[in-house]
Amino acid sequence: MRLFIASPVILHKYASIKKDFSEIIEGKWVEEENLHLTWVFLGEIKEKNSIINQMQNIASLKNKIDIFGLEHFGDPPKIFFAESQEKPLFAKAKEFTDAGFNLYSFKPHITLCRIKAIHDESAYKKALKYYQDKILGSILPCISLYQSIPDKKCAHYRRIFDIKK
Repeated sequence: MRLFIASPVILHKYASIKKDFSEIIEGKWVEEENLHLTWVFLGEIKEKNSIINQMQNIASLKNKIDIFGLEHFGDPPKIFFAESQEKPLFAKAKEFTDAGFNLYSFKPHITLCRIKAIHDESAYKKALKYYQDKILGSILPCISLYQSIPDKKCAHYRRIFDIKK
């Protein structure tokens, strides 16, 4: 089964972001109910119990964490995302590393769209700047193990385990 560890996200401005960028970028937008911050992508795992045992060494986040600003990965841009650079996220990432998880080079982000093309580079930069300091939503304190179940249109996520402490 394909697994990842993540925190759910609420983006109050998601509809506005999609509308504001709809003429500017072409791509596959993430379904709103699937928005999340990935802590660890585990990939194909046959046995989940060892992952759940490892997760016992991690506490949930204490509070919601604000999300603000939009960015992208790649040149040309391939992944369009919302971000947060709040210190508790980096402290939690260290906790994951101390528990034996590999976070690679952790950059807290919420993938919004897989970009196929940017139709107007100038408008894209202007729209990014508009959202630069706006609070867009929150990362919820819950940390869960999810299974990703793909279908023809999109992936569906099923929570398998929640950190309770």
